[in-house]
Amino acid sequence: MQKESITQLKALIDPELPLVSNLSNTAAFLWEALDEINWAGFYLLKEETLYLGPFQGKVACTRIQIGKGVCGTAAQEAKTQLVEDVHQFPGHIACDSASNSEIVVPIIIDKKVVGVLDIDSPKFARFKEEDRLILEELVHILEQGCNWKSEII
Repeated sequence: MQKESITQLKALIDPELPLVSNLSNTAAFLWEALDEINWAGFYLLKEETLYLGPFQGKVACTRIQIGKGVCGTAAQEAKTQLVEDVHQFPGHIACDSASNSEIVVPIIIDKKVVGVLDIDSPKFARFKEEDRLILEELVHILEQGCNWKSEII
């Protein structure tokens, strides 16, 4: 993903739209912008569970407990997880057996995790430090530009 992608995403985000609309377009945008991925989307937090949100890719897990798998760990630690080999990640949840690497970026509003951006790849070590920086910037745009008060789950 190129730095110019950030400018493109900013043009897609509209704070007057429902959250689901912005997240849906973002998932579609990532699906088109990134190569060698097999899933891109969001899980949104309600109580102690991440629930499946807008995404592109194969059918996915619908619930993930905080602290479980890569997504649950990112939410619990409020820290990006960049995993080169998901099969080596303790407690990895295999929604798609074709996934071999993953990056998960927490979404934080008012100092609380409200969800995560999750991207999977069939390629080992697909995601690099540059991807982490750009995706964290992208999530920051979503944090700032979306209406997180709207109920979507």
